Amino acid sequence: MSRLPGPGPLPPGVAEPYWTATTAPTVPGAGALTSDLTVDVAVVGGGATGLSTAWELIEAGRSVVVLEAGHLAAGSAGRATAQVTALHPLGYAGLARTRGEEAARLCARSMAEAVDRVGEIAAALRADCDLERLPAHAYATGTTRHENLRAEAEAARAAGLAASYTTGTGLPFTITGAVRVEDQAQLHPRRYLLALAHDILARGGRVHENTRVTGLKEGTPCRVTTEHGLVVTAADVVLATHHPVLDRGLLYTRLSTRRELAVAATLPVGDDPGGMYVTREDGGRSVRTAPYDEERRLLIVTGECSAPGDPDVARRFDRLVHWTTERFPRARILHHWTAQDHESADAVPFVGLRRPGAAHAYVATGFGGWGLSGAVMAGRLLTELVVGRTIPSWAGLYDPWRPGRAVRGAPAALRNQVAFGRRFLTDRLRAGRAASETDVPPGGGAVVRVDGRRCAVHRQEDGTVRAVSARCTHLGCLVAFNAVERTWECPCHGSRFAPDGAVLNGPATRPLEIREAPDADDR
Repeated sequence: MSRLPGPGPLPPGVAEPYWTATTAPTVPGAGALTSDLTVDVAVVGGGATGLSTAWELIEAGRSVVVLEAGHLAAGSAGRATAQVTALHPLGYAGLARTRGEEAARLCARSMAEAVDRVGEIAAALRADCDLERLPAHAYATGTTRHENLRAEAEAARAAGLAASYTTGTGLPFTITGAVRVEDQAQLHPRRYLLALAHDILARGGRVHENTRVTGLKEGTPCRVTTEHGLVVTAADVVLATHHPVLDRGLLYTRLSTRRELAVAATLPVGDDPGGMYVTREDGGRSVRTAPYDEERRLLIVTGECSAPGDPDVARRFDRLVHWTTERFPRARILHHWTAQDHESADAVPFVGLRRPGAAHAYVATGFGGWGLSGAVMAGRLLTELVVGRTIPSWAGLYDPWRPGRAVRGAPAALRNQVAFGRRFLTDRLRAGRAASETDVPPGGGAVVRVDGRRCAVHRQEDGTVRAVSARCTHLGCLVAFNAVERTWECPCHGSRFAPDGAVLNGPATRPLEIREAPDADDR
């Protein structure tokens, strides 16, 4: 096999989300857990869902600990578009068709309440998070989708939202139609979530970064175990890890994972399109702006959805950059990054008991591209379930084990599992494999055989070779190399690993095993 091509030029701008680049990396008082602990509720995951849930539980008078494997709000939450909206493209018409008009009304109510809740909390905490109330739009530029959007506008309005159909927006290009929902929200997600973390700590809650959870024993009480053997004893446990870890309920079989690219650029204030915009065209696009300085706004554009392990990340970034600069010629790109989302088989999030028969272990996942509004909704719902107060009327909509789930989600779940089986059996023949480590270029990575074992081999720019096991520690699929981010990705369920094998994203909880790197003489 010939030498693999190098990773090529990186996208323009700093390879870091704007949200994390403009906030402190750590929170004072949130160091790693160093001793066993007993609390009312242990929340696993310090992202949008975990912090929202923990804050609501503190409000309800419970003692809480948040256990985060990395840094708070630096994973999916720190990579979000941060549109807090009840407008989900082509969602209400489909929901009314598959689950009835009442389900559509309940969904609209829960999401509208989440939008308002963000405003209430931000005001109460005086959070400096650039919160703005603006209209949200789902738009089309082609002739085939705008009629669907007209039906969606009618369905969203029937569900109770302030929705309308329009053919005019502030976008600098022609559209054929759009759904518009008034008074939605956008913000700096990490500043908002860190304000929650600071308030949790100030009110006696515990928050611990760099504390990876690897085990959960349900019972009365439950026991949570960390990778260093420490134990947190809690009456209730909430798993808020984006993709559910420790998944005894096998929710992963009903989740699909996608990667999405993002760029942030400065834009003259006069070029601001004045709202939030999303479309399913062009591989998916999301457009919005944020405060930057007196003369400029920050333009955030996302899209180019693909599965984890996609070998064309660089090419997809090229397309996203070209799309952005073609439509916004005065945009100057400052940052680029990627995000990861998980969607349920029937496109409705899972929020509730972790598995049938569980009594004190809860989960929240499957928010698709609407993680922040979904996280706030989930925080409220999980708190009511734990505390046992008035359960919201829309709780059953999100029940992971809701009646009819098997029928409604069966086609998508079957597709997910067929895809998993196909990848598991054939990924050993995928492109991106090298005959030996000598075929891996500087900055590149590939799966090769080393001493008869499949290894994930990465060659650093200085020529140093690093090797780890190529088998994902979740379910054993072979990982693939992302040459833009220099990470190993599992194409089956989205686990991501650093070149040294450290876990970056679950559902995997264990690192890739270190393999002996080939000798320098062999390179």
